[in-house]
Amino acid sequence: MSGNIEWAQRIAAIANTGLYYAQNHYDGDRYQQLLDIAAEMLASASQSDPAKIRALLNADDGYITPKVDVRGAVFKDGKVLLVREAGDGLWSLPGGWADVGDSPAAAVEREIREESGYQARAVKLMAVDDRNRRNRRSIFAVYKLFFLCDLIGGEARTSEESLAVDWFAPDKLPPLSQGRVTEAQMRRCFLHWRQPDLPTEFD
Repeated sequence: MSGNIEWAQRIAAIANTGLYYAQNHYDGDRYQQLLDIAAEMLASASQSDPAKIRALLNADDGYITPKVDVRGAVFKDGKVLLVREAGDGLWSLPGGWADVGDSPAAAVEREIREESGYQARAVKLMAVDDRNRRNRRSIFAVYKLFFLCDLIGGEARTSEESLAVDWFAPDKLPPLSQGRVTEAQMRRCFLHWRQPDLPTEFD
C-alpha cells in the first residue's frame, strides 16, 4: 500500500508539472488524465473521496515540490510541550504548514504561539525528515523540519486547532498523532535537548 501512495505522488507531481508547462491542449489533456489516475490511486489507498483528492491535486499547480511542515520542541523542567490536535484528538509537538512570507524559524515560533499560547524562540534545527519515510503518509510529499526552541513567555491557551496544552515527561508521553510526530521523533527531540551540540539530522 505504501508503494502505491509513493507512485501516485510521483505521478501527480509529473502530471501537475506537465500541466503547468504544456504547450497545447493535447498535452494538457494527457497530463490531466494522469492526474485523474493519481487521484483515484490516492483515494483508494487512503479510503477518501476521489473528487476531494482530485480537487486538492488540481489546486496544486506549477512545478511541484514537497510541502514544508514545521514542528517546535519546547522544554520546561525536563518536560516537553505538546498540544492535543483538534483534527484527531491525539497529541503532537505544536506546528503546521510553513506560510509563504515566513522564514522557517518564524513559522515554527508562530505555530507554537497560536496553538499553545506560549512564546518561544527557535534556537536549533534538529532534523529534516521525509514524511514518507518516518510518519504516516500524506497525499502530498512533505518535508518535516524539527526545531529546538527556548521558552520565553506566555501561558497555556487552546485554539481552533488545539483541544488541550500540557507538558510531558519522556516516559509519560500521551498517544501521539503519528502523521505529525512519532515516538522515535520525540526521543530524538529529548536527545537534542540534552545534547544541544549534536549535529542536525536529515534524510
